[in-house]
Amino acid sequence: MNAAEVLRFALRGLAANKMRSALTMLGILIGVAAVILLVAIGEGASQQIQQNIQRLGANSLTITPSTAGGGGGPGGGFARAAGGRGGGGQAGRQNSGPRIQAKNLTVDDARALADPANAPSVKSVSPVVTAQSQTATYKGASYSISQLVGTYPSYFETSNKPVAKGAYFYNDDVLAARKVVVIGQTVAENLFGTVDPLGKQITVSGVPFTVVGVLKEAGSSGFQDADDVAIAPLPAVQQSLTGFGPLGQILVQAKSAEAVDAAQTEVTEVLDQRHGITNAAGADYRILNQATLQETVSAATGTFTVLLGAVAAISLLVGGIGITNIMLVTVTERTREIGIRKAIGAPKGAILGQFLAEATMLSLVGGLIGVLIAVIGAQFTIAGVQPVIVPTSIVLALGVSIAIGLFFGSYPANRAAGLRPIEALRFE
Repeated sequence: MNAAEVLRFALRGLAANKMRSALTMLGILIGVAAVILLVAIGEGASQQIQQNIQRLGANSLTITPSTAGGGGGPGGGFARAAGGRGGGGQAGRQNSGPRIQAKNLTVDDARALADPANAPSVKSVSPVVTAQSQTATYKGASYSISQLVGTYPSYFETSNKPVAKGAYFYNDDVLAARKVVVIGQTVAENLFGTVDPLGKQITVSGVPFTVVGVLKEAGSSGFQDADDVAIAPLPAVQQSLTGFGPLGQILVQAKSAEAVDAAQTEVTEVLDQRHGITNAAGADYRILNQATLQETVSAATGTFTVLLGAVAAISLLVGGIGITNIMLVTVTERTREIGIRKAIGAPKGAILGQFLAEATMLSLVGGLIGVLIAVIGAQFTIAGVQPVIVPTSIVLALGVSIAIGLFFGSYPANRAAGLRPIEALRFE
């Protein structure tokens, strides 16, 4: 009996119990689809996180307070350090005098970090305050802006926020505390619709701001809309919305990606001196290195993706057990048929090959349908994440499904092939 005849008998056996065969394939189908789709979700989440980190650039440092200490001071005077149009203008030199014990980040800290004498590896420094959920209105239209950022022109370059229309504000706007604002695409669409927002005046929590630019669309991370933002000069935001309290963060741009570590060392030394910190454990601030964070997140999301795939693989194992169960039932039901075939001369290899072929075909067809379903499912956003199919996951899942068919089908096939013709013919 050749291979074609073995396959023909296998197809005939599967077709004899269509519903049973379909339900058996369902276990493999679900397992393969789950493995591919969950790995795709993990990969998609990883890429989205990486993109969000990359928006800040590989040569940037983010300084945030780690404790709610006292001491912050007013935020005037640093406008001179803002630099030109998105550039890395340097701040004035640190005032002489006794060292201050500051628990919060202040504009004076930013001024000290921008001093090239203190931090020669630093290109620009952007002090930042953020007002959350500010209601903006324009001619009857109202929208709650998720984040209103008060900062300086260097922020746009450091945080990788290019302007698509108009321009961002300048150092003169900061010095004069002008109420001008650059808005994200989401804010522009909700307030202006199809109207050109440039030069229009919006009211933010009762304070008028003139729109001078619209940011290039950045997209959504799945959990936060990066375009739901407005950016204005720091003094204008402090005067109108937040008050002259401590900074929410300080964004530092190193002169190059290679200079990031040196810049971090210099920033640490300056802040330790200003805050009176003698050991790292007592630091009242944190420095987030984007390059280091990216490496850490890559490792973490990789582990997360592997775990997702491992959990989904359990369903493949369950599908394989289902194949064993169904094939054992099939052997029992067809014992008399096996006896007749053996009695008329069918070799043991033909019986073995037929039942192995049936098990393998169940897993192969189920696997192929599972791949198709996973590819279709990956075209949709799932839990705020756009899945990204990993080709190796398709090959691996399909290969495992075929191996499962062979492995879990081998015992029933051997049992069928080992039946003695006389005993099989007597079976009722």
